[in-house]
Amino acid sequence: MAPPPPSPPRSLTSVSLRTPLSPLLFLRPASCNPSAVSGSCSSGACRGVRCSAANKPSPSTAPGTEVSSTSMAKIRSEVLSPFRSVRMFFYLAFMASAGLGTLIALTQLIPALSSPARAAAAGETLKGLGIDVAAVSVFAFLYWRESKAKDAQVAKLTREENLSRLRIRAGEGRPPVPLGELRGTARLVIVAGPAAFVTESFRRSKPFLKDLMERGVLVVPFSTDGNAPDLQFDEADEEEEEAAAAAGKMKRRLWQLTPVYTSEWAKWLDDQKKLANVSPDSPVYLSLRLDGRVRGSGVGYPPWQAFVAQLPPVKGMWSGLLDGMDGRVL
Repeated sequence: MAPPPPSPPRSLTSVSLRTPLSPLLFLRPASCNPSAVSGSCSSGACRGVRCSAANKPSPSTAPGTEVSSTSMAKIRSEVLSPFRSVRMFFYLAFMASAGLGTLIALTQLIPALSSPARAAAAGETLKGLGIDVAAVSVFAFLYWRESKAKDAQVAKLTREENLSRLRIRAGEGRPPVPLGELRGTARLVIVAGPAAFVTESFRRSKPFLKDLMERGVLVVPFSTDGNAPDLQFDEADEEEEEAAAAAGKMKRRLWQLTPVYTSEWAKWLDDQKKLANVSPDSPVYLSLRLDGRVRGSGVGYPPWQAFVAQLPPVKGMWSGLLDGMDGRVL
């Protein structure tokens, strides 16, 4: 009996890439050499970028496994603006009422204009017709403005949902988790640019590491040129860590988050670059609130001192009261 034919080899599917968030950024990170990618990058150049996972689709992209970003954004929009649907309903109701009044006025005006006996009532009919037309116009404008605001909010929340589903790794040997897992516990700052820019951002943050730690700030460094930034503490920092081991570890933890599935991060950043009309090679930063919404972004180095001045601590007597005082969203 002939053996069964071998099953056909499984074809590789293309990576399902995510869509955007608010005004930002830049260069697609240069891929590591395909020959260097083998389960885990052994070369030092790949250490900070997790090239081994760059071309693997995130588990969250599997169809049917979770609510889509747009659906979740619509739910969040309803929560953030609970009375918008009520206002839009009443605008439609008033438009329908005024439109019905317009039709009635027209049916009264045409006979009045065609018959001299009814010409005396034409003035009042014209006045009512003008009021009805004005009402339809006003409520149509209000409905259009509300609908436009809703669409803009849903589009923004969709971009934020896409951002929250990008994956990071919190330290060596730990499994990747969605960025959204840190909602309510950390204020994330995404630093994206060439490795030299990320290294300089790290150096500028050193004087504020303790204050940033108290405010729940965690940094996601994303190198766009494929090189690993130098995120090493100097000898003074090592001595300080020996004197206060717990604090030292916490300070190091501020820069331990690493983006994985970097092709998805690159796609998301490319979409932001197009929306913001920012030069492709411009290094940028993006800061998030505790609830995961965008509170600030810009080209250049993150304003660490401003973050310390503006953000309240996440612990202590004021933590619960000031959790929402992250600043207005963009």
